[in-house]
Amino acid sequence: MSRSVRTRPAGSGPHLSEAYDTALLDLDGVVYAGGNAIAHAVDSLAAARDGGMRLAYVTNNALRTPDVVAAHLTELGIPTGAEDVITSAQAVARLIAEQLPSGARVLVIGGEGLRVALRERGLEPVESAEDDPAAVVQGFGGPELPWGRFAEACYAIARGVPWYASNTDLTIPGARGIAPGNGAAVEVVRIATGAEPQVAGKPLPPMHRETILRTGARRPLVVGDRLDTDIEGAFNGEVDSLLVLTGVTDGAQLLAAPPQHRPTYVDADLRGLLTGQPEITGDAERGFRCGGWTATAGGERLELDGEGAALDGLRALCAAAWTAGGERGCGLDSGKALARLGL
Repeated sequence: MSRSVRTRPAGSGPHLSEAYDTALLDLDGVVYAGGNAIAHAVDSLAAARDGGMRLAYVTNNALRTPDVVAAHLTELGIPTGAEDVITSAQAVARLIAEQLPSGARVLVIGGEGLRVALRERGLEPVESAEDDPAAVVQGFGGPELPWGRFAEACYAIARGVPWYASNTDLTIPGARGIAPGNGAAVEVVRIATGAEPQVAGKPLPPMHRETILRTGARRPLVVGDRLDTDIEGAFNGEVDSLLVLTGVTDGAQLLAAPPQHRPTYVDADLRGLLTGQPEITGDAERGFRCGGWTATAGGERLELDGEGAALDGLRALCAAAWTAGGERGCGLDSGKALARLGL
């Protein structure tokens, strides 16, 4: 994939599930939210799988083991094996194992997913800074993680022990809304110590490498809801991406996205795997057209004329905004245009 600046979502001929051999799917905000399947996810994934697309579930959430995640997906009606799940815990465990000798002790600030991943790499999880750890690893520990765990990390890091983080997502979607993610917990330790962790999860290369090693994907499509993890991770891995609007990203954020946060394709939900993407035509002078909509970038705001499917209007607006924004991201007012689309 070219690293040239993307100025519009791409069109596609066949269904995306036919154009790519493997879907690398984020979980929270894409497949489920708060443990419950997102609308259309189960049926769409079944259809993509029946059509020959491999499904792999790639999550920055290091709390649960692949076995537990696979069991949850299967319970939701999405048959999944542990080998189909790749977590940031696995990516950070590989990163640590490449830098420390086998059997090294690692202080765990997080959940069982981290402990299992470390043991798989021949490392020994420990619980206290007094256990002489050779490293500290921090991952999402759920809402009940005691405050004292952050203190243990700080004690070890202050002694010069290297610090690793599974991921730095500031938020995580749930049934009741948006909650603090592991990135918020990492900030607590960063502020207290002044140290910087080595991070493995999306959007950084260790996570993409882990995913490709485990899936063997030759033409993968990253599917996610977050611009700063899923879409940027695809950009860094030089692979194509599909943004679905079922999670944390809204229309205004998408229009303002800098180049590394611009997805190849945009759709409402996972039904987008089963369709081709419409072509966007036009240019900055004549306006960008998609479906029945034409979008232009004026002096202070984005303008939208026409009628039709809301997603086509959003795609046309993306082309106008991304072209106007260039390598910086678009700062034009999009409120009126998005209101016309109900977004």
